Amino acid sequence: MKLLIGLGNPGKKYVLNRHNVGYMAIDWLKRNNLSSSFILKKSGVFMNSSGTAVKKLINYYSLDTNNLYVVYDDLDIPLGKFKIQKGTGPKNHKGLNSIYSTLNTKDFWHIRIGVDNRIPSQKVPGEDYVLSDFTNEEKLLLNKTFTNLSKELAK
Repeated sequence: MKLLIGLGNPGKKYVLNRHNVGYMAIDWLKRNNLSSSFILKKSGVFMNSSGTAVKKLINYYSLDTNNLYVVYDDLDIPLGKFKIQKGTGPKNHKGLNSIYSTLNTKDFWHIRIGVDNRIPSQKVPGEDYVLSDFTNEEKLLLNKTFTNLSKELAK
């Protein structure tokens, strides 16, 4: 059994934020029936408290971190791209830092969804940018990203 947890922030205010791409991925994967391969869950807490929620879920399902997949936004990767890597995350991500400190390990599967689509000459600070909403054009690209992700996870 594999557990895939999406990170984000609860509440209507954050639904379309870049920081909620983990929640968006879970919703998309549920609608497109990936649930036969994975238990799909959202953290259900604010990003910076992700560690507690992740620990509760892996304990509830009696899983070790080899079967843990965490999906989240990554500003180090351009919009439309993703990476699946074990034990490797972005340079700085408060949600992941919470998980690392709570679980005392980075040794789980990281699904890094690229959200950076900033114009280089007008770089908005990262913390502000991830709390901005995707545009309609970006949402279309994100759906293609989720399609490619689901194919990769189905292998």
